[in-house]
Amino acid sequence: MRNPSRLAAEFLAKGRSDSCPVIDMHGHLGPFQGIYFPNPSPEEMLQTMDRAGVRLVVSSSHASLVDTRRGNRLMAEVIARWPTRFRGYWTINPNYHRRITEELKAFAQSRGFVGFKFHPDHHRYPVTGPRYEPALRYADEHGLLILSHTWGESRFSAPGMLAGLAEKYPHAAFLMGHSGYGEFEKAIEAAREHMNLYLELTAAYRVNGLIEWMTREAGSAKVVFGTDLPWFDPHYGIGCILFAKITDEDRRNILHRNAERLLRLEQGSRTPAA
Repeated sequence: MRNPSRLAAEFLAKGRSDSCPVIDMHGHLGPFQGIYFPNPSPEEMLQTMDRAGVRLVVSSSHASLVDTRRGNRLMAEVIARWPTRFRGYWTINPNYHRRITEELKAFAQSRGFVGFKFHPDHHRYPVTGPRYEPALRYADEHGLLILSHTWGESRFSAPGMLAGLAEKYPHAAFLMGHSGYGEFEKAIEAAREHMNLYLELTAAYRVNGLIEWMTREAGSAKVVFGTDLPWFDPHYGIGCILFAKITDEDRRNILHRNAERLLRLEQGSRTPAA
């Protein structure tokens, strides 16, 4: 059956769309131990983004998962060099919780960061634990984004845990990285019930019918595009959205409008709206 989407036709003809910019809300930066990436440097990432029509990526560096001081500094350097193409998440490591006050001060003095990145499963610490509270309070006070890795039935990052945080901190905007992979029903329910909680598509778009399910139950205004670049090529994720059985208005919401609203790009602000 022929896809009636005008956006799909434009992407198929050109490999990208001039009328529908793409904003990737879940990126990384640099090499990662134990895996080969063909395009981990910012220069190589930009080449990939240009091929796929990705206007902007919001990233955290892989290095920051281990050494937040070094990794967040590397991210800041990339943002300073390419301020129109990169925004950043400031990574918080709860295993070095005595540093978090210092990290928040450094964050406040840095430009181009829109909020915080939590990876509870990597750090083996629950997202609801008290060591995250200073960053959560700060994000709530300043209306920032929090991108948290989530995974189904995880004791560190299950969707229900993010739902509780969204209720407790209503002025922060929470992105469920991977949409609670494996517990999609709970993630969709949580996004539907909490205005400041969003489904993020990295890896999840590979599940047949999931984009339609999210759009039908939570609404396309609660779904944001992400790829884990350089882990996954954006063309694949874009294609999954273009050929999902949703409208072009839904596709625009997912590919750029929701991100533009969260990042307040039209206002030129560094902070997102909750």
